[in-house]
Amino acid sequence: MKSHIITLTTDFGLDDACVAVIKAVILGINPQASIIDLCHTIQPFNVRQAAFLLGISHSYFPPGAIHLAVVDPGVGSQRRAILISTPSAFLLGPDNGVFSYVTGHASRSRSRTGSPATLSPGCQAFVLKNPRYWRTTVSATFHGRDIFAPVAAHLSLGVPPDEMGEAVPSLVTLPGLGPRRRKGMLVGQVVHVDRFGNLITDIQEADLGDGDVEVGIGAQSIRGLSRYYAQGSGLMALIGSSGYLEIASREANASLLLGVAVGEEVLVTGLKGSRGRRS
Repeated sequence: MKSHIITLTTDFGLDDACVAVIKAVILGINPQASIIDLCHTIQPFNVRQAAFLLGISHSYFPPGAIHLAVVDPGVGSQRRAILISTPSAFLLGPDNGVFSYVTGHASRSRSRTGSPATLSPGCQAFVLKNPRYWRTTVSATFHGRDIFAPVAAHLSLGVPPDEMGEAVPSLVTLPGLGPRRRKGMLVGQVVHVDRFGNLITDIQEADLGDGDVEVGIGAQSIRGLSRYYAQGSGLMALIGSSGYLEIASREANASLLLGVAVGEEVLVTGLKGSRGRRS
């Protein structure tokens, strides 16, 4: 499995040169690399948001694509730098749970900290320990440039993953992925706000069952689901293109109207036959 496609997901934004420098390092090693910007406007340090966007996006890329994610509040600490080989892709970044949605590792705990999860069948993970594939000088604060970017480039040239470091049996996973049941309600959260201000939650269509649901967020309550954005007026709830519940407002910014952002709790009532996890 070999691919020249490398996707980038970071919380660096586009106000300085960090993203460009990462690309420059990759292209300096493999000028034929095809670099695709997945997202660089992840909320600073929000590993969960990055994990969600990778989860809903990675399957659209050809087999062998390399997904480099640098949302790394623990850079310079003892957190591990990890390379994961799956049956369809390579994942490269800090071992902080940023690949939880891609690998399907979802901790049942609602604790604030992540916990280790054993690897799924067909997956291998390696802690990056071979400096041969890093830049000569490694900054304690920019592993995206000095470790992850060169490793991604060498990987795209066909260097085997097991040459990059030491195999490990488990990964850090994010706690409490997905919605949970609480007293007859489904409790989820906003995991992403898109450019239009639509609030995308971690509640999937299958979680809602076939009831006439009511969606609560902040002080607002929305009865029933719309089929598409132009169907409603004012605030509406609908299933977006990724298969997840969204709160939107026709030709307006729902995030600004409600004054809420990533992390806001979302409550769904009126459920029948749903598969939400019980807490």
